[in-house]
Amino acid sequence: MTYYEIKKVFSKKGSKVTLIFIFIVISVVLSFIIGDNKYVNRKTYSGGMIRRIGIAQALLNNPEILILDEPTAGLDPKERVRFRNVISSLGKNRMVLLSTHIVSDIDYIADRILIMKNGELIQEGTEKEITDKVEGCVWKCIVSEKEAGQITSSFIVSNMRSRGESVELRIVSKRQPVVGAENIESTLEDAYLYHTQITGEEKNATL
Repeated sequence: MTYYEIKKVFSKKGSKVTLIFIFIVISVVLSFIIGDNKYVNRKTYSGGMIRRIGIAQALLNNPEILILDEPTAGLDPKERVRFRNVISSLGKNRMVLLSTHIVSDIDYIADRILIMKNGELIQEGTEKEITDKVEGCVWKCIVSEKEAGQITSSFIVSNMRSRGESVELRIVSKRQPVVGAENIESTLEDAYLYHTQITGEEKNATL
């Protein structure tokens, strides 16, 4: 089924006014999100294209609230960026609730962020408000491979980068993890790890 066949199917039901609205949505929204793939059979559409068609179908009733659950999971980087742009544009005229574990999606498109743990809301605010709460709790240090192994067993290490015989670590901790560790600017990912993995002074989970 091609783009035009999809539009024809969507346009079969409803009143004349509804048909006009459907035509506008399908013509404008699908043209934007599918681009040059209008004449391609739907069976050959990528996962991202199929999801964008699903959003267009959800928009037929012009909802005030649009709920999306893990919309970019499994998409390649190019598809993820394009899908984020679509979601961002939709948020201009309606509330979009986005559930995701991909922090970069939130960085770019969310006006307000909610962090949940075990089904409970534990943090709420803008990106700046949430990251400001963990300022002074993100560290960078360069250690030996042996030391790196010891540190990862005691602290939350959000990133490791090999530097020859040494290892550069990015650590989320309330206290200085090792002598010489330097405070660095926190990110939303750091804040997420801090609030979901740390209880008191102790590490609450292994990454």
